[in-house]
Amino acid sequence: MGNNQQELINKCIAYVKEELAEGEKGHDWWHIDRVWRTSRLIAKSEPVDLFVVELAALLHDIADAKFYNGDEGIGPHKAEAFLKTLNVRPSVVEHVVQIVRNISFKGGNSLSNFSSPELHVVQDADRLDALGAIGIARAFHYGGFKNRLLFHPDIKPNLKMTKEEYQKSDAPTINHFYEKLLLLKDRMNTPTGKALALRRHAFMELFLEEFESEWNLEEG
Repeated sequence: MGNNQQELINKCIAYVKEELAEGEKGHDWWHIDRVWRTSRLIAKSEPVDLFVVELAALLHDIADAKFYNGDEGIGPHKAEAFLKTLNVRPSVVEHVVQIVRNISFKGGNSLSNFSSPELHVVQDADRLDALGAIGIARAFHYGGFKNRLLFHPDIKPNLKMTKEEYQKSDAPTINHFYEKLLLLKDRMNTPTGKALALRRHAFMELFLEEFESEWNLEEG
């Protein structure tokens, strides 16, 4: 990566840190940092434009729709507007914006109409951050942020929600594991992403087994 591209990456980092400084802490700069670093790791084994990957990883949650009344247009718009201030090449801007627009898990078995190796890398990195110990911590942090129940034995996970139902759901946090997090392992795009997801997925399964055992006062 050339010096000019690195300078643009540094400006992007500064912008994202400022924009997300007051945000929900499961979707803050440190989430972005983890996704950025993981994207670079996965990209080592994929035929991708690393500059596009890094910009998209840094900007992928610049305005997450869940914090903007479900408006999915704000994030891509902010990413595009910022990149244009840096005079980034139009083709790169368009590619990054498409990644920001299509990266998220939207529920309801939604399918994206855009695909690229760069999207696959950043999407895997973002999904990996929703798995494992960090994924568990983030899930319960967001549940607390939304004042959701930890668990309710009479409220069962809904695996047939529409996209709109998924976005409006206020179900207990444990349900989120079954409605999204446990599904991610089989939705990874890259060999590296799939390999990293296996261990994190297994850790979440162990956590859920222990949670159920403690809830039901099972011994030994």
